[in-house]
Amino acid sequence: MADHQHHGPPGGQGGRRRLAVAFGITAAVFVAQAVGAVATGSLALLVDTGHMLTDVAGLGIALFAASLALRPPSPRRTWGFRRAEVLAALAQSAVLLAVGGYALVEGIGRLAGPAHAPGPGLLVFGIVGLVGNVVALLVLAGGRSASLNLRAAFLEVVNDALGSVAVIVAAVVIATTGWQRADAVAGLVIAVLILPRAAKLLAVSTNVLLEATPSGIDLDQVRARLLEVENVEGVHDLHASLVATGLPTISAHVVVRDACFRDGHAPPVLDALQRCVATEFDVPVEHSTFQLEPAEHARHEAPTHA
Repeated sequence: MADHQHHGPPGGQGGRRRLAVAFGITAAVFVAQAVGAVATGSLALLVDTGHMLTDVAGLGIALFAASLALRPPSPRRTWGFRRAEVLAALAQSAVLLAVGGYALVEGIGRLAGPAHAPGPGLLVFGIVGLVGNVVALLVLAGGRSASLNLRAAFLEVVNDALGSVAVIVAAVVIATTGWQRADAVAGLVIAVLILPRAAKLLAVSTNVLLEATPSGIDLDQVRARLLEVENVEGVHDLHASLVATGLPTISAHVVVRDACFRDGHAPPVLDALQRCVATEFDVPVEHSTFQLEPAEHARHEAPTHA
């Protein structure tokens, strides 16, 4: 016996509109900073522009995923396009690692022999970037708690804003003291901001694709609680995975008393199992599949995994 519940993506149309506005602002700032990076030759601005490129891609992907997620499942794609965001996150993390690695290598090289970066021009483009980021933050702030997708987009723009602050500080130092190494230092600071986030994003997306147990779900605790449900005698083949943001799933084979299949107690057992995983843990699992079976059924099954 099984139950499948399909839910719409968190955030809905309002979240998609916020993402669209933030994407437009961030894309415009990216173009301005790219021009500035070429014009000034600044490593800090170049790295921040590369960082912003990944964020433009990230916001675009979030917007695209939010649109795709509104499409209903089909016989060909039973989860719809919900996992597209995971593939996108994996690609984005790879780009972020490349940008951060380049910034570290180039920054260390420029500390030894700093390149010239005009302070006033750098300051102008840094301010343009910061203003754009602040506006995008204001757009996303009101909806960041609606879904993990929006929260991730908000954090993307926060990191951009910090990068713009680093560019502005470097510009002020160069303009007031003439210390050109400030540009390289700012580039290294931005790299330090990028790399941990990239590594975390890579780990999270890889775990999802490997169908690892979602963070916050302890299968030992789940098993113990399921065994406490009345008429349940055993639990095996217990699996949990994350299809996409906000969509954890659990499946299991549950051994119940043989009499349940004769006296009508099987449906209440199924209801109790699904209510348990949906309401009694820190991570609610509303999409659960339980196969109820008598004890003798184990003789017909392949070896279980858990």
